[in-house]
Amino acid sequence: MAVRGFFEGSGGFAAGEQRRDFISVSDVIGVNLFFAGGPVRKGIFNVGTGQARTFNEVVKYLTHALGKGAVEYIPFPEGLREKYQSHTQADITALRTAGYADPFASLEDGIAKVARVWQNE
Repeated sequence: MAVRGFFEGSGGFAAGEQRRDFISVSDVIGVNLFFAGGPVRKGIFNVGTGQARTFNEVVKYLTHALGKGAVEYIPFPEGLREKYQSHTQADITALRTAGYADPFASLEDGIAKVARVWQNE
């Protein structure tokens, strides 16, 4: 099984070393329920873990959890390389200041959970 869709290197990042702030859907739901159940708070609240991780890390943990797999890097589609964000990371200071204190699931735990679901299908 090859994981396709990771772009070759760009923006000073090697292939698969581009970074994203991966967050589980369950954690996003938790933040929404926090705001829905409490007093009105005004502001812009980024939702993320506050930690950027590489696409290569995703493949590493997924292939480990599934016991198989590899990554195949693909070229950027025409015109995307200049627009692509090679690094994203949420600043969650406002979220924490608003009182949201729950921890977020780690990338490793989230991938392990998804892998268990896939293996049971």
